[in-house]
Amino acid sequence: MKNLKKTDELLAQRDAFGDTLIELIDQDERVYVLDGDLANSTKADKVSQDRPDRFFQMGIAEQNMMGVAAGMASCGLIPWLSSFACFLVNRDLDQLRVVVAQPNLPVKIAGSYSGLLTGKTGKTHQEVSDIAIMRAMPNLTVLAPADAVEVRAAMHAANETSTPVYIRLTRDPEPVIFDDEYKFEIGRIITVREGSDVTIFSTGAQTVRCLEAAEILNNEKISAHVVHVPTIKPLDTEAIVKASAHTGRVVTAEDHTIIGGLGGAISEVLSEEMPTPMKRVGILDTFGESAANEDLLEKYQITSNHVAEAARALLQAP
Repeated sequence: MKNLKKTDELLAQRDAFGDTLIELIDQDERVYVLDGDLANSTKADKVSQDRPDRFFQMGIAEQNMMGVAAGMASCGLIPWLSSFACFLVNRDLDQLRVVVAQPNLPVKIAGSYSGLLTGKTGKTHQEVSDIAIMRAMPNLTVLAPADAVEVRAAMHAANETSTPVYIRLTRDPEPVIFDDEYKFEIGRIITVREGSDVTIFSTGAQTVRCLEAAEILNNEKISAHVVHVPTIKPLDTEAIVKASAHTGRVVTAEDHTIIGGLGGAISEVLSEEMPTPMKRVGILDTFGESAANEDLLEKYQITSNHVAEAARALLQAP
């Protein structure tokens, strides 16, 4: 793939989510949408308005919603669950484990408003540990698209699988980096910028900030090899090792706790396959708070400048 850059086009992942649900409904008679009383925020309300016969308002009852989804999936349907990540990951975790993951049913779980940037909702509504929780659950596939284009592609791929899938979605409009020709494949990592000095692995919308970090480093004559990891589980171990060996130094970056997320997953791989000097950029084992996006990124140390600083520190280490 050619080197990608942040474009001037801004699109919200949640808008892509709502639009793609309608596409899936029109293409597949098995698809239904279950919402936890947040459709106007997640944009699942596009379905309630345009395809009301395929939309079920389940109310603030996430445990019941997961159970209903399991029942529908056991009858051959494909239910898509829509709510905030903080609720879909935590409130109904036992139901997810017992009635969806254990029987390996094709329930699709769309966790909106993930990470820190949730429209000033604060720590009660910010979910920064969902990757760690969901990738530890047997049978679950875990996806984190970088932009709205990849959201659409990932949803189509997820709908074709016969197993449960968790997709991590963000709230606010963000720069687009992929074009409409982009092909998504579950389990594949993507090099979005070629480099030779340090490898930066990122996931979700953090990949856009990592491309910005690569530009900062390029101005300092440091060549960053940026690899986007949209599938955190299953993780492409062979490709992770290859990309790490390409430079011999690794930075991971994510809008997620430093514990158990992308950085943890890659650390697990490299510790067994190829020990490599490494630094993790992420949220440092703390809850968030209500604030403007740029202030949150700065306070919790996940800006493009923080990614660039981690790369410099690796290169300066003896």
